[in-house]
Amino acid sequence: MELSLLTLWDDAGGFSRGIILVLAVMSVYSFTVGGAKWWRFYRSKAQTKKFAPEFARFLEEEQLDAAIELAVVQKRSHVARVLGEALAEVKPLLIDKSTVTSADINAAERAVERQMLILQADLKKGLAVLATVGATAPFVGLLGTTMGIVNSFVGMATSGSGGIAAVSAGIAEALIATAFGLLVAIPAVWMYNYFTTVLESISVEMMYTSKELIDFMIKSVGSEFGRSIFTKEFQAQQGGPSPAQ
Repeated sequence: MELSLLTLWDDAGGFSRGIILVLAVMSVYSFTVGGAKWWRFYRSKAQTKKFAPEFARFLEEEQLDAAIELAVVQKRSHVARVLGEALAEVKPLLIDKSTVTSADINAAERAVERQMLILQADLKKGLAVLATVGATAPFVGLLGTTMGIVNSFVGMATSGSGGIAAVSAGIAEALIATAFGLLVAIPAVWMYNYFTTVLESISVEMMYTSKELIDFMIKSVGSEFGRSIFTKEFQAQQGGPSPAQ
């Protein structure tokens, strides 16, 4: 006996149809989230490739306004959002370099870290949906299978027939729910693992570029920060003599 999917759907009870519809909604939702997440990561990484060289050139030429404006224009780039917003906060420090202290540099580093944490939380949105679908879809399908088998045995008891033909359609209907649950879960798990890996790569890029910005700030104030101001503060904290002028 051949059983088509349409025949199984027609013969399915209300509970089994409800389980299949729930799994269908979960599948559509996970693919929608996955597609949107892929598109965002793709645009972010593509724009970062254009942003990074221009931003570095503006910093080398000390064109802070141009660097900040570039970050605003290319705000889809994760690096642009971190560096641009942080640079806007610390811009006054770089303009008046003679007054920069070690506390100012530490404040700038914290500003960069704040922006990075905010962006990481934003980029993680949607991953919980994929994880939830991947973890629960097989169990939802198994629920449909369990109830389908129960209905098959109830039907067998009612009819008084114990042959395999009497329950084959019911068991096939039940097992299709588990198969559908796996078909929904497997892509969701794949997408979750893929996007987690991409997010780790993006986090490394943001961390690296943020450290580069802090290094630039330290170098930009030159020997006045490196020897005079910083050394005085360090010596004062240690109770030692001030360096000779």
